Amino acid sequence: MKRGFIGVIILSLLLTCSCTQKAKTADVKQSDSKVELGIVRHPPAASYSRGKMTGLPSFNPNSEDNWQVDLRSYDISDLSLADRLKDLKYADFDSKTVWPKNLPKEFDKDKIMELGKNPGLGIRELHSKGITGKGVGVAIIDQQLLVDHTEYKDRLRYYDEIHIDNGTPAQMHGPAVASIAVGKNVGVAPEADLYYIAETHGDFKDGGFDWDFTWLAKSIDRILEVNKSLENDKKIRVISISVGWSKEQKGYKEVTEAVKRAKKEGILVVSSSIHETYKFNFQGLGRDILNDPESPSSYEPGIFWKNEYLKKPDLLKTSDYLLIPMDSRTVASPTGEEDYVFYRNGGWSWSIPYISGLYALACQVNPDITPEKFWEAALSTGDIIDYKNDNKTYKFGTIVNPKKLMDKIEKK
Repeated sequence: MKRGFIGVIILSLLLTCSCTQKAKTADVKQSDSKVELGIVRHPPAASYSRGKMTGLPSFNPNSEDNWQVDLRSYDISDLSLADRLKDLKYADFDSKTVWPKNLPKEFDKDKIMELGKNPGLGIRELHSKGITGKGVGVAIIDQQLLVDHTEYKDRLRYYDEIHIDNGTPAQMHGPAVASIAVGKNVGVAPEADLYYIAETHGDFKDGGFDWDFTWLAKSIDRILEVNKSLENDKKIRVISISVGWSKEQKGYKEVTEAVKRAKKEGILVVSSSIHETYKFNFQGLGRDILNDPESPSSYEPGIFWKNEYLKKPDLLKTSDYLLIPMDSRTVASPTGEEDYVFYRNGGWSWSIPYISGLYALACQVNPDITPEKFWEAALSTGDIIDYKNDNKTYKFGTIVNPKKLMDKIEKK
């Protein structure tokens, strides 16, 4: 499944860069004393200003293009969509999308948005039992954050920026991953403490982008510096980074060494390069827009790798891969403090903060848990389902089962 993995890493990188503006090279502030926690800047909300849409795009299941039916912040009120269900089922939309009255009856936009907020698979039941990530620190390194979004503003303990143009507004990626990890409605660990660094993994030059992961390495080291200032019962236990790196890219050695330093401090670093850094394998799950996110049977291969899986299903070994929710997620939008956006096609970028939030729950129920024991337990407690497609049935899994996972690792 090599091509699929390369594709998802590229998708993750594209999502990370999709709305980033030109970054400037900024000095990394160094501190010889205890880090002062706080928020260094409040990036303004993003404004897409997209106006009226003159025609609904069509979805091509054989295309690898992203944003095929992108309705975010568009006014589509003049369009006739009663017969466009096939395309609407793959639409991305947000709180500022202006809808027509003649939507297909099978397309309930409000229900789709609400279902997408649910992290699913029993996570909310764990919350009702007090398993919320309380007392656990989660760090995220990503794009500029809309720091006052209602999903996570009460959880944000620290926000800083490294290698960022100070004039840029909040970006699409940061609010999404923060809400998936610790959001009060959307998140896996809604009472975990959030420590966030906005950072750009390189520079925009001559119409292109030059990767430089030395900035990511500096950001990881900043997180470690912050962690030293925290009380023992409030430590950061996981860093979520929705990007991957390769040996051919500048800064590969630096970021690899920084991850090793984090591991020595007992911190799990979840990234698109997690197989290289931990030998862990995961893949992202798809879900039809109106299927119940609580039921394992609602899930299927993610949109970006479904076609490849159906050609070679034996390449995904159920005993080796942990499958994590990815597609059809509603997350915090950068366009306003109470705005949300539904992404039909996720990419690993959305699975990585989910794993990070899940690890925060694990650290709450068992502070002695290690990444290796966590991953082993997740694989051993996950679900294998019968996935049916075109009159064929496949053994599909291992789908993470958060409730069984917590039961297995809980410190008695």
